Amino acid sequence: MSSALPSNDPLLQPFQLRHLTLRNRIMTSAHEPAYTEGGMPKDRYRAYHEARAKGGLALAMTAGSASISRSSPPAFNNILAYKDEVVPWIKQLTDALHENGCAVMIQLTHLGRRTHWAKGDWLPVVSPSHRREPAHRAFPKKIEDWDIDRIVTDWADAAERMKAGGMDGVEIEAYGHLMDAFWAEGWNTLDAPYGGSFDNRLTFTWRVIDAIRERVGPDFIVGIRYTADEQTPGGVTEAEGLEISRRLKASGKIDFLNVIRGHIDTDAALTHVIPVQGMKNAPHLDFAGKVKREIGLPTFHAAKIPDVATARHAIATGHLDMVGMTRAHLADPMIVQKIIDKREDDIRPCVGATYCLDRIYHSGEALCIHNAASGRERSMPHVVKTAAERKNVVIVGAGPAGLEAARVAGERGHPVTVFEVQPDPGGQIRLTALSPRRREMISIIDWRMAQCAKHDVTFHFNTYAEADTIADLSPDVVIIATGGLPNTEVLETGNELVVSAWDIIAGDVKPGSRVLLFDDAGDHTGMQAAEMIANAGGHLEIMTPDRSFAPDVMGMNLAPYMRSLQDKDTRFTVTYRLAGVHRSGNMLTAVIGTDYSDHRERRDFDQVVVNHGTLPMDELYFELKPLSSNRGAVDQDALVEGRPQPIGTNPDGAFALFRIGDAVAARNTHAAIYDALRLMKDV
Repeated sequence: MSSALPSNDPLLQPFQLRHLTLRNRIMTSAHEPAYTEGGMPKDRYRAYHEARAKGGLALAMTAGSASISRSSPPAFNNILAYKDEVVPWIKQLTDALHENGCAVMIQLTHLGRRTHWAKGDWLPVVSPSHRREPAHRAFPKKIEDWDIDRIVTDWADAAERMKAGGMDGVEIEAYGHLMDAFWAEGWNTLDAPYGGSFDNRLTFTWRVIDAIRERVGPDFIVGIRYTADEQTPGGVTEAEGLEISRRLKASGKIDFLNVIRGHIDTDAALTHVIPVQGMKNAPHLDFAGKVKREIGLPTFHAAKIPDVATARHAIATGHLDMVGMTRAHLADPMIVQKIIDKREDDIRPCVGATYCLDRIYHSGEALCIHNAASGRERSMPHVVKTAAERKNVVIVGAGPAGLEAARVAGERGHPVTVFEVQPDPGGQIRLTALSPRRREMISIIDWRMAQCAKHDVTFHFNTYAEADTIADLSPDVVIIATGGLPNTEVLETGNELVVSAWDIIAGDVKPGSRVLLFDDAGDHTGMQAAEMIANAGGHLEIMTPDRSFAPDVMGMNLAPYMRSLQDKDTRFTVTYRLAGVHRSGNMLTAVIGTDYSDHRERRDFDQVVVNHGTLPMDELYFELKPLSSNRGAVDQDALVEGRPQPIGTNPDGAFALFRIGDAVAARNTHAAIYDALRLMKDV
């Protein structure tokens, strides 16, 4: 961090947590990016947290839901805190963060019913009742006394390992997992001493805390992240949560409270605890502030606090002692340093897309939708280095791929010219942002345009770039980022009678009154078009050949779509395929089949909408290909390993040529940005 005079900024004030001095008020709350290898936080894991420590973070709460017991198999790639072999890896992690001035703790848990018996060692899921958690679907074993004895010991063992690994403290996880299941009258059907009365339902907690304290001693920091109001029938009430908080303080054995509000046993519920795009910022901040005022213990909190202004308000008003900006640090690990340097306008914004969290379950690793370096710190830069040699870079297309290419090339010090046929930048994201619920997406574009302006990137809007136009600029590098056009040529008959989902989103075609949306892509495009059609007031049937609809939207982002669709005249039809369309008077007859049999049926609609991805707009690329030094080829080994592309194979070529994003094939925003970063960082 740079040396600077003392600041009056509330966010930059140190905080004393017992013997530990935290250098400012910003932390990352416990989260599991799922970067472990064999359950161990190895090099990738360490590099991810180290980047945020270097960026000025005060406290890294590592390892969302690190597992303390074999009977708590990770729901995804969590740290296995029950293994002795974790200690040296933890030591390497803590040493790296401490060397950069960042305190480091770890969250420990037993998942209880929030996992599945078919994971790990195939041990039964345990809980204080047989009640199933819908999200993870396992029917739990009702926990026995010997299970409790074993798990209490496991928790103490894990805490001891973390202390041995150099952690500054541990955080007990008690929301939606095993511990708070004991607290809730609706989830706990045990008899005394662990069930029944309020006091009995806290017995397990006291056993765990006492066991941890006995093992780590009185001077080691121990906190708890817990729900102080589950907001669901049978769950912990606000009154009970506040009473638990008082008792935790009175015990003298808990050093901080990390406050949660809500429950997480369904995808819909989880989005209220961890709000997604289109939902209110900091919805539980006032509640966390109430806990802090009434209890008086150091209070931490995180829940959609995406920007510096909101975080500053949380500290300045005394609502919190430490503010969690976790998803924000996925988007930009340098937040604190940029605050210190008075460069808040340079902070890459979190747009709330929650691609990070959804990907953990979908693909096994957290990634930021528009920072392709997060989680890839060993091969991708957060700070782009200046090039040794200036090159003339020409980019065609000002969507997310083209703008990322322009930004990186500009930061490298190259003169950059961008051509865009539309009057404004953004490509598909500009259309996506037309939805009020997804308007935050435009920040992906606005931030890059601001960065490009700082590096004097030249833009030509309303300009159709031709090969001669590009050649006249004598480029050294040409990037084709022209995107794609909707593909509706997917039916046996009647392709000319359908419209694309993008036609609906862009407003080029008005929604009909009786609409069939055939979604064969399963992405945001289909669901966004569905939302717009339903909001227009017509009857909508969403049909997919898949066994579930919108599989690429993933759980947390699917929830707001469902909220907007289920109170309207919308039908969901899975495992059926639109085979053809033909006109019947003033209606369209849809011929509907299935992949599972020869069944065919016909139904009438006044509009048929198809979502089947895009086809690349690649004509310019193929026109330029023979003129290029590399004939458009990409050395994929070099690309994957983060090395520069080799010199081209065409000695008569005038420039290196690459295409990126949807100009290659229909993918998503992250893929487009990643294409650009890993190519341009070495140009």
